Amino acid sequence: MRIVIQRVLEASVVIENEVTSKIDKGLLILVGIEEADTDEDVKWLSSKVVNLRIFDDENGVMNLSVKDIDGEIIVVSQFTLHASTKKGNRPSYIKAAKPDISIPLYERFVSQLQNDLGKEIGTGEFGADMKVSLCNDGPVTIIIDTKNKE
Repeated sequence: MRIVIQRVLEASVVIENEVTSKIDKGLLILVGIEEADTDEDVKWLSSKVVNLRIFDDENGVMNLSVKDIDGEIIVVSQFTLHASTKKGNRPSYIKAAKPDISIPLYERFVSQLQNDLGKEIGTGEFGADMKVSLCNDGPVTIIIDTKNKE
């Protein structure tokens, strides 16, 4: 699993001109799933996300997690995170998992995040044409890939 985490002051997802998710201070997470991903990746990544210390403490030092600040999360599926651009100018998405694998893992990731964070999180809609808006705070943007755990 590969994610892009953006620390945000606010973020929202719009599908067919309707706001389906909206948060204030917290994290917008774009997630790409590949065929080799497992439930172990889901658990490891969820724990990493909720405990990642990227919010400022009282001294302006990034020392607090989204959980510490009682922040919010939106998760949006994005198969394009597994784009290969080695050949030509059209990206290949051959590493991205097909829906029969990616949808259940995406849903388990959302569920695990909710459990680890202790509250509901916002989502996009798998496979939908989404308009994602955000106000990146910092900016702080971090990429994590479960294939690089060690």
